[in-house]
Amino acid sequence: MKKTQLLMLLLLSAICIQSCKKDETTTASTISDKILSANINGTAWNPDTVSAAITYNDAAKTKTFNVVGTATQQRVSISVAIPNSTNTNDFTLATYKVDATTNVVLKYFTYQLQPGGGYDYTQVGVVEPSSGSVIITAIDTTKKLITGTYSFTAKKVNYDSDGNIISIEIQQVLLGTFTNLPYTFVSN
Repeated sequence: MKKTQLLMLLLLSAICIQSCKKDETTTASTISDKILSANINGTAWNPDTVSAAITYNDAAKTKTFNVVGTATQQRVSISVAIPNSTNTNDFTLATYKVDATTNVVLKYFTYQLQPGGGYDYTQVGVVEPSSGSVIITAIDTTKKLITGTYSFTAKKVNYDSDGNIISIEIQQVLLGTFTNLPYTFVSN
């Protein structure tokens, strides 16, 4: 009995000491404790699956940061490309805005019934120039962690059979953060 109590006391002490250690991460923190989060149409959203990668394309000399997060039948996709890049696993700290190029592409999807049956993620609306941005605020190339913020508004215009606008749907993905988001580096 005393051995069990002593073992439990040692285990609790170890847990207390471990929780008191200083966090030695050198990357900047943001407002969220989730690795990826946002406010979608006024509701907090934290994906349960997230993938992130920085990919260098040698032929195009382009480096691209891609993130996809999925939860509650919603998906957010972020893609930021830097032309004329070098083959390294870092990414320039900067603000990247949606413009007329395809260098910054932000997308919002919902899980919908497809023609012919079955469900899949369907993009809802389009993010027009000046309607979204991604800010890379920190990167730890040793640990392969990246931190930043994002936000965008997607707009879908619905037309009748004569080509007249019958409605406009707005999807807002605001206050988005990725905090110490693990990424892979791919060079091809």
